[in-house]
Amino acid sequence: PHLWSICEDMLEVAPEAVMLQYVNPMAINTWAIAEKYPTIKQVGLCHSVQGTAHELAHDLGIPYEEIRYRSAGINHMAFYLKFEHRQPDGSYRDLYPDLVRAYREGRAPKPTWNPRCPNKVRYEMLTRLGYFVTESSEHFAEYTPYFIKEGREDLIEKFGIPLDEYPKRCVEQIERWKTTSEEYRKANRIEVKQSKEYASEIVNSVWTGEPGVIYGNVRNNGVITSLPFNAAVEVPCLVDASGIQPTYIGDLPPQLTALIRTNINVQELTVAALMTENREHLYHAAMMDPHTAAELDLDQIWRLVDDLLAAHGDWIPEWARPSKASRAA
Repeated sequence: PHLWSICEDMLEVAPEAVMLQYVNPMAINTWAIAEKYPTIKQVGLCHSVQGTAHELAHDLGIPYEEIRYRSAGINHMAFYLKFEHRQPDGSYRDLYPDLVRAYREGRAPKPTWNPRCPNKVRYEMLTRLGYFVTESSEHFAEYTPYFIKEGREDLIEKFGIPLDEYPKRCVEQIERWKTTSEEYRKANRIEVKQSKEYASEIVNSVWTGEPGVIYGNVRNNGVITSLPFNAAVEVPCLVDASGIQPTYIGDLPPQLTALIRTNINVQELTVAALMTENREHLYHAAMMDPHTAAELDLDQIWRLVDDLLAAHGDWIPEWARPSKASRAA
């Protein structure tokens, strides 16, 4: 409902504006807005693609500026279809064999800014799928049934999966916000450094017409031909004075399409719940989640959804709130 109110306000006061949407669940939000408010210009933004490319360049000891890549999929489950290194003669060399070899030999992944996250899950998936996923290892592990299992502490240990990472990160971020706020209040001069986020680049390109390229989440509309037409996909986009224009990808490799579809199932059912205000589809969505289905039976899934809806209280719209009878059961 809060997202809908923002959309209603945009239609009323700024119908030609572009919504830069940074809110999770990114794919569900992008998909739902496109369904309910098709005239709103929007793009969902994340930093996984460019952030991971920097990490892989670091793992291989190659300057990021010499890397060329092409990624496609859905948010938190997009893959580098190409990951290449520019050679002195101007040609490009495929870096996937180097990444696999570095992982097999224990040279990758190298330590990153976060020592709690050793990033082994994605490298393991690379050896199984042949492509590297853009979302972090600790997050990607939650979208699949392979790594986090009840009673399988050996898997957690082997792949270094920090189960408490996100609560810890939230606590640390809140503390950093306080510290940064105090520093800014005391500072005589504040220097703003360019980040790897796409928002400022989009504003510049739309406003000035200077072309830019970003990775954005948009309605598929046939850009990735092996995924549903109305799904939200994450693809390279040209940005200029005409707005955000997605790039045609075609079919993804079949193993990537299959894995992505398992998460599109969840997204599609959640959007169906939002569009029809049918709360049954929320349970259906949870049933389809690969990790949830691998761990819980149907009664447990139903109770979990009820507990989560109840815990969110007034943030949940009236139609989706569990009845007292269902909670008691």
